[in-house]
Amino acid sequence: MNLKARRADFSARHRPTFHLRCVLIFALSSAYLIDGTKSFAITPKSWHFKGHHIGYEEARRIDTDEPGNQSSACKENDPILLLNGFGVGSFHQHRLIPHILAADNRMVYGIDYLGQGRSWPVGCDDGNAECERGLVYSIDTWADQVISFIEDVLLPNHPCKDGHHVKIHLVGNSVGGHLSVLLALKRPDLIESICLLNATPVWGLNLPGWSAALPPPALPRRIGRYLFDRIRDLPTIEKYLEAAYANRNAFDDELMQQIRGCTEGKGGHAAFASILWSGPATFPSDLSNDYNSNLSNLECDVLLVFGKNDPWCKPAFAARMMAALAERKHPGRVQRYIELDNVGHCPNHEAPQAVAKAVTKWIANKDKSKENLSLVEGDTELLHEPWGDITMREMDANTMQISLLDKIVARLV
Repeated sequence: MNLKARRADFSARHRPTFHLRCVLIFALSSAYLIDGTKSFAITPKSWHFKGHHIGYEEARRIDTDEPGNQSSACKENDPILLLNGFGVGSFHQHRLIPHILAADNRMVYGIDYLGQGRSWPVGCDDGNAECERGLVYSIDTWADQVISFIEDVLLPNHPCKDGHHVKIHLVGNSVGGHLSVLLALKRPDLIESICLLNATPVWGLNLPGWSAALPPPALPRRIGRYLFDRIRDLPTIEKYLEAAYANRNAFDDELMQQIRGCTEGKGGHAAFASILWSGPATFPSDLSNDYNSNLSNLECDVLLVFGKNDPWCKPAFAARMMAALAERKHPGRVQRYIELDNVGHCPNHEAPQAVAKAVTKWIANKDKSKENLSLVEGDTELLHEPWGDITMREMDANTMQISLLDKIVARLV
């Protein structure tokens, strides 16, 4: 069966169910049913960061007895901010959000990083516009963007409690996990806890010959354009997703088109070149900019949820992160690890029930210690998704099964 016929057959056999497509990104006034008594809404919004248009989403429960109104408890609870992986927008969180809201009445936000999804300079022109001049698409830029978003949008939207502003629970996938750690270190006063979903321990190639500030010189521009045009064609996107996901049926043509859609603006080529040449995160410590070394400085509780079948950010990386977290000097801080079998690089999208179950329990309890809080029912817990069964288990350093090769690779990264 050729690719076109296979896609048509897949679409016919897997019509999007409510579980998979419970929201439309631009359905501003629609309410969606979670169960027999609760409904929710996801509202796309925008905000400006240093003059640049930023797309974000706000998700909340709607009380069925008061249509269109939001319960006060929703705003009083510390909100959740979902941070995406690379190359997608907050649409990649739409499977996860309903399961979070079904279990916990608090507001959930998603945001697109500058140069991703719906977040772009106004009037950008492939790095040549005045609004793009000097802009660097780096993880430090994204950290500044998210900090401003928390201060300008989230905090004003949530009332103070006992004279103190709310604090944010970060849930980050891939580079979003890397960014979560950077944010918690830069602004511990804003962050209550972080959850790392197959977080990448490295970001920023820091290629020589250019600072990554737009506009790009001729050679980086040509390289960025050449590579960008190849990675954003649909067959390449499909191959990438086939590698990232443990289950081929866990993603469909709609997701591929959404990812492709993120690349069709006038600023994509220059943005990709800048990302390639940008440097690693600048951590606010006396340590090096090594990600794992800086984990020992985190002041908040940390939950790791890793898909076991990730070909890139493997459980071996999580084991090294857990070892660094265990060396923290902050007393009483908790770090825990959950492994998901039959799940790849994007647990938020491939295992939304398991992620939501762990995250909502984690966030709802002040005492997150293993003695006080059970994140998994029994030694292992089985959850059913339309594309396959997910096995969920909590593990520690002594029970994680990691090959010698993976241990060596994790030490080298």
